Amino acid sequence: MKRILVVDDEAAITRLIKLNLEAAGGYLVFTENRADRVLDAARSFQPDLALLDIMMPGALGTDIAAQLQDDPRLRHIKIIFLTAIVRKGETDPGHSIGGQVIIAKPATVKELIEAIEQVLK
Repeated sequence: MKRILVVDDEAAITRLIKLNLEAAGGYLVFTENRADRVLDAARSFQPDLALLDIMMPGALGTDIAAQLQDDPRLRHIKIIFLTAIVRKGETDPGHSIGGQVIIAKPATVKELIEAIEQVLK
């Protein structure tokens, strides 16, 4: 079972992603809606991958990704940015920030699963 940490300041988004990924099967999902709690959540949950919103109150997802990569206990975590700051046409396969895959919101469950599977393979 793949462990996914979903981080977004909107609880409705994290809840919807969690429900959809867990319903698809093969995923255990933990959600976090506060940027200041992400590192603690990652340390306790030990996800394989984090879906990070880029624009959140108190922190940028890119800064959180850098903090995850700087921590020896967390640097194994793969990152996918899930954001509304880019549009669908701007996130063709291979589009990234700092080498991390970007998915434009709103994303379909199929798009999320394909990206997760690609990044984790």
